[in-house]
Amino acid sequence: MYPAAIEEYIRAQTIAEALEVVGRFDEGDALFLAGGQSAMQALKTRLLRPRCIVDLQEIVELRGVSVDGLGVCIGATTNYAALTEESSLDGAYQAVRDAAARVGDRQVRNRGTIGGSLCWNYIAACMPPVSLALGMEMKIIGKGGERTLPAEDFLCGPLETERENDEILVSLNLPAAPAATGSAYKKWGLVTDALPVIGVCAMLTLDASGACVSARVAVGGLSDGPRRSSAAENGLTGVLPGDGDAIAEALQAASDEIETQSDMWADADYRKQLIRSLGAEVVASAFSRATN
Repeated sequence: MYPAAIEEYIRAQTIAEALEVVGRFDEGDALFLAGGQSAMQALKTRLLRPRCIVDLQEIVELRGVSVDGLGVCIGATTNYAALTEESSLDGAYQAVRDAAARVGDRQVRNRGTIGGSLCWNYIAACMPPVSLALGMEMKIIGKGGERTLPAEDFLCGPLETERENDEILVSLNLPAAPAATGSAYKKWGLVTDALPVIGVCAMLTLDASGACVSARVAVGGLSDGPRRSSAAENGLTGVLPGDGDAIAEALQAASDEIETQSDMWADADYRKQLIRSLGAEVVASAFSRATN
């Protein structure tokens, strides 16, 4: 299909300009466009029918990764290809690189953006569970001012977030991580680089003895959207690297806790098996990165 008629296309140069343009239109009649890898498909099928498209790709302050004593700030229109090469994320936030490196194909990674993925919040996407596991905070700006939401509050049900149509997601912020912290992400799809049937992300912080003192585990590919597993997090607390039995027990608890669905790609039991097997691999990688 072809998109419905679009009256205006604006390539905004600043956040203020983008907000001003959207303010001219009624609710839902103007669409912010980042990389467009999800939005363009929705436009072609007329799931979205805006009168105006406001392209954000020229706004410099929405791109790039910066690191300081407060943590890491990722611009919302930073594309996956750039994130894949961002060595400043190694260790505590390396899961971002893991996910970015396996999103779609080369073309998608060079156009798609982390902020666009989070605003679209598709059930089979990599970045939503990563944002939950890493404790991302979303900075949003609109006509009413600026606000910051943790990922748990920003992400709602599938294809829904707390961002209003006239607000721009500006950045994804990660607090400075404690020493000996590592994270990892892995997904399984029907083919290489496919959308995840299940994706698992883990972030671990270790004490001086190497034992896990803090764990965050999130799972994506679920019918009701990504979610953290408190059972896995509790089960990993106190576990030492290389304790395969304890790690397997924690991921079994996650599999028991999380409700999975059956569809044309996999049945519910197979998804639970993926939570256990992928989860164990991800936790092992997070342990390794936390000790390096």
